Amino acid sequence: MTAQRGWCAKLPAMAEAGQRRPGTWESLRAALRSRRIGAVTLQSFSSGLPLGLVWIALPAYLTYRGVDIRTVGLFSLAQAPWTFKFLWAPLLDRFEPGFLGRKRSWIVICQGALLAGIGLLAAAGTSPSVGVVAGLAMLVAFASASQDVVIDGYAVDVLERSEQGLAVGARVALYRTAMLLSGAVAITLGQRFGWPAVFAGLALLYVPLAGSVVWSPPPPPEVTRPPRTLREATFDPLVDIFRRSRALQMISFLLLYKFGENLATALTRPFLIQKCFVPEDVGLATATIGLVAAIVGTFVGGSSTQKIGLTRALWLFGAIQAVGFLGYVVVDHMTPGAPCGGGATGTLVQPLSSRLVMYAAVAVENSAQGMASGAFGVLLLRLTQKQFSSTQYALFSSIFAIGRTLAGPPAGFLADAVGWTPFFLLSVLASAPGLVLLHKFAPLSAPEPELDAEARVPAMPVSRRRLGATGLTWAAGGFLVSAAVSALLAALKAARTAGATFDYGSALRRLFSPASPSDWIRIDSLAVVGLLAGAAAAAFLAARHGVTPRKR
Repeated sequence: MTAQRGWCAKLPAMAEAGQRRPGTWESLRAALRSRRIGAVTLQSFSSGLPLGLVWIALPAYLTYRGVDIRTVGLFSLAQAPWTFKFLWAPLLDRFEPGFLGRKRSWIVICQGALLAGIGLLAAAGTSPSVGVVAGLAMLVAFASASQDVVIDGYAVDVLERSEQGLAVGARVALYRTAMLLSGAVAITLGQRFGWPAVFAGLALLYVPLAGSVVWSPPPPPEVTRPPRTLREATFDPLVDIFRRSRALQMISFLLLYKFGENLATALTRPFLIQKCFVPEDVGLATATIGLVAAIVGTFVGGSSTQKIGLTRALWLFGAIQAVGFLGYVVVDHMTPGAPCGGGATGTLVQPLSSRLVMYAAVAVENSAQGMASGAFGVLLLRLTQKQFSSTQYALFSSIFAIGRTLAGPPAGFLADAVGWTPFFLLSVLASAPGLVLLHKFAPLSAPEPELDAEARVPAMPVSRRRLGATGLTWAAGGFLVSAAVSALLAALKAARTAGATFDYGSALRRLFSPASPSDWIRIDSLAVVGLLAGAAAAAFLAARHGVTPRKR
């Protein structure tokens, strides 16, 4: 262990002492000799396997069996454990099974549950009921989300700062490879050799993966003490985050740093289909070229944080990702959608020149996305306190996932309202708030964000009445703002498609006069946005200042 730490441990100290910063290849060679990087990389392969199975393979498995598409669509609910994993993350931080230390023990337990869940899918035979598949899918998803919580916490605990960048790139590479194996490859093999055999093979992979966890080095002794109580494991990580002086700016940054890029790429496949590219071209571009470009980009982005500093990497790759998808504007002008616009594919095959431009646009966009994700992943590792590593990293990653989720619904409405080229140009503008917020805690002049120097806001408990009033105010504001944006998009669409004048008032009146089920669904979705805004505001206030206890 001492020999492993030697060279890697010297890198930050050399930089602080003013000595020559090691070159890229020196850093890579030193990091590749690290058992810690090998451990967290192998564990990321274990994380990717169940995700590809639940998100990709099982819906295809049910579709091939002739299950109704509406029922298949409901399988997206199996993704819920990955979204809400922060809710039970404190339990994994608090309790220690005891045989391999806290983190590694929980990883092995979760892998045992995954082996059992996927193995039961194999044992169910060729025609299990939909209910059985759904129940096992939820078991696999819950075990996988729990495993992710502990694996991410383990990475925070064991990685040295000089190793984080390379580790992020390696983790993403194996994570995506595992998703490809359990998703697209599993579908191909399942149709050819039978699904039970494929499920059995995926389950048995967890035997050597559990062995790699036993081989993994334990975390340093100073970070192995668990929280003493469940309250400490639950509330202290939240208090540590929300009482930082720039907590609101930091959370907003996590939501918005990749918002413009998420907005632009939420509709990549529908865009390419409407531009008359055949399914083979779309699949090659998004599943092969895009995957390779994203992996390479993540390696470059993560490893560059050691060479140029995390702050400069976040700025450089944030700016690149803000314009990395503009190649789609070229594709939009080169390939008019008619006659296959609107989703009717196969009526027109694009010429080779247009296909090559499309491939290049996808490669550039995914490379830019990967570079920004690599630097962003290093930031998440450094934001997380080792004492609450599982809980805080799960919360940070969930906040980031919310930003990705929020970009999806408005993307379709915006593209429908203004057209593809204006949509991509507006997505560039949507990237600006993330860079503005980055300047607040990581100015370009500093090589590293001063995350450890964040002052703590003193606790000033608020009354329950103020807490409720704050929640209601933000809920009403969230509803009204989302309603105003929805009406604006409807008015823009009407003006663009019908050739009429822009009439915002009429669009607003139609919004608040629902006449069809789709109109009511639209109103309900706006109400949900408002409720989420109110709940988030109240939770932030309570965690930041505390709540006045009830008088007895």
